Amino acid sequence: MKNLTFTLLLLFSVCQSFAQNTKAFDVKVIGKGEPIILIPGYSCSGEVWNETVDHLKGKYQLHVLTLAGFATVPPIPDENILQTVHDQIIQYVKNNKLRKPKLIGHSLGAFMTLWLHSSEPDLFGKSICVDGVPFISAIYNPTATAETLKQDPQFNKAMVIQNFINLPKEGYIESMTNAMSYQVQDTVRARQIAKWSFQSDRRTLGSTMVEMSTTDLRPELPKIKQNILVLASIFQTKENSEKVYGEQFELLPNKTLLVADSKHFIMYDQPEWFYAQIDAFLK
Repeated sequence: MKNLTFTLLLLFSVCQSFAQNTKAFDVKVIGKGEPIILIPGYSCSGEVWNETVDHLKGKYQLHVLTLAGFATVPPIPDENILQTVHDQIIQYVKNNKLRKPKLIGHSLGAFMTLWLHSSEPDLFGKSICVDGVPFISAIYNPTATAETLKQDPQFNKAMVIQNFINLPKEGYIESMTNAMSYQVQDTVRARQIAKWSFQSDRRTLGSTMVEMSTTDLRPELPKIKQNILVLASIFQTKENSEKVYGEQFELLPNKTLLVADSKHFIMYDQPEWFYAQIDAFLK
């Protein structure tokens, strides 16, 4: 009995150690100065920020993330992946004693930026949301709520994950490149984004899509203390973008909303405009 108890305790200790050492993101630190954490969007590598890093590295210390399961970073087995990412970013900031790091997040990364700020209002500095919103499902269905979506079979996580797993490898990059042409102007960029998606873990793609789609951060926005720059793309028309994003961020107290003449990947489509806005805001 003593041997069995010892074995169980040892296994529990190993499992606990494994869980604590499971990395929810890969990080590369570049440059010196005030800290900025850059969070890429859905399925993307941190390399999506390469040109932005080149622009900022002379003035700031850049912490460039790639989330677990995206591109070539190994996945984590957690049930709620984005919650783990959220928790570990907060712990990363505290462990490394980063003083009010600014955040720049694109798409899913912008969603994560808002979530981090609302959870820890005093931990982060002013930040930038690049074409991401607090509740993406409401853009396509204004009457949607997080609770109703969680009951919707279309958002059943196991089913969505299985659908991703079932996607054939053959022709994946070509099909995804065509899809990405609606999100970025440059076909070379579209193919690179498609390759990152192809390299991503299918379970992670399905799980994080459901997690983000069924999480409504809008009620949490009033908790955010810092100034937030929201850079939006053209959603049908500039006027419609201003309306849709204005509604999404209505409860955010300190915000500046600017609409770029761009598709979803603003840093690729309109780099000079993008750099001008972030430089003015960060300064």
